[in-house]
Amino acid sequence: MKILVVLVLLGLHSAAAVIHSLKYIYTASSQVPNFPEFVTVGMVDDVQTDHYDSNTRRVEPTLNWVKRFKEDDPQLWERDTENLRGHQQVFKANIETVKHRFNHTGGVHVYQLMYGCEWDNETGDVNGFAQYGYDGEDFISFDLKTMTWIAPKQQAVITKQKWERVGEGERWKNYFNKRCLDGLEKNLNYGRSSLMRTELPSVSLLQKTPSSPVSCFATGFYPDRAMMFWRKDGEELHENVELGEILPNHDGSFQRSVDLNLSSVTPEDWRRYECVFHLSGVKDDIITKLDKTIQTNWGKTGDGRDGGSPGFPLGAVIGVVVVLLLVVVGITGYFIWKKNKKGKDGFKPASTSDSGSDNSQQNLKA
Repeated sequence: MKILVVLVLLGLHSAAAVIHSLKYIYTASSQVPNFPEFVTVGMVDDVQTDHYDSNTRRVEPTLNWVKRFKEDDPQLWERDTENLRGHQQVFKANIETVKHRFNHTGGVHVYQLMYGCEWDNETGDVNGFAQYGYDGEDFISFDLKTMTWIAPKQQAVITKQKWERVGEGERWKNYFNKRCLDGLEKNLNYGRSSLMRTELPSVSLLQKTPSSPVSCFATGFYPDRAMMFWRKDGEELHENVELGEILPNHDGSFQRSVDLNLSSVTPEDWRRYECVFHLSGVKDDIITKLDKTIQTNWGKTGDGRDGGSPGFPLGAVIGVVVVLLLVVVGITGYFIWKKNKKGKDGFKPASTSDSGSDNSQQNLKA
């Protein structure tokens, strides 16, 4: 079994984006050291907005604008807290049920529910998601278009038959089309100034050694909808290029890098190459030509010229990121199955409130 610990931090759509989302993630775990047995995370446009766990037993906002939301409607947050305490008991029972179906007794195990809705503010289209996972793999999911439950595991067929018998799909549909959208609208109104902001990055060219790839490193951009690539003579390159993932910075902005292998390129041809950074919603790209000064570990550029910042280690950048990830994971991390899903990473069950979930709307027992 493989478990991937990930975090959700401040991933927002830009002002030009037309797809908005409200999502929740429930995670029940068994015998995981130093980790609550039940954790939930709420997100708006992929930004973490609230957190609940079985240790604190309270829903707490994680952003200032969410705190204002709570101050304006404290009763709503109290209801959400009570609902999640109920979910905690259901999930505690569910993980034991699923473990029994897989003939698992001891050891570390994780059971998750991820759900939510997406809304296209130009077309008005609504898409809803409800996905359950167990020990890093899909367990059962709901297809809103066909109104059916999909059980990729034989152990989930019992749950599929039960939920189809009680009409659980219809309840999810009603949630997606009404209450989820209402909650999304409220959250967008409160967080508009933060969710819609745009920040351009600083871009640097980095290289560890004369034989290492040149890394085009962009940091400080916001939101996380960004593209980076190398091009030669105006044409985008696909060979000898490695694109890194978008990672969060400690201040809520993001960073990304794209590496170019220059082992077969002569120094005279360097100026034919350039790095392009494109941020969604921003008209002009940031273009960095390869003949600019490169920050290195040895104080010279790759072609032997005196370089920019001697002793600057690319590894230090990565190291700082890793440390920050570990720190934040210890606070707000959660388990998510390893399967790489296209688009969104899934969601949690329906909610009758504007910010959380309601047990009365979900037959969550597996």
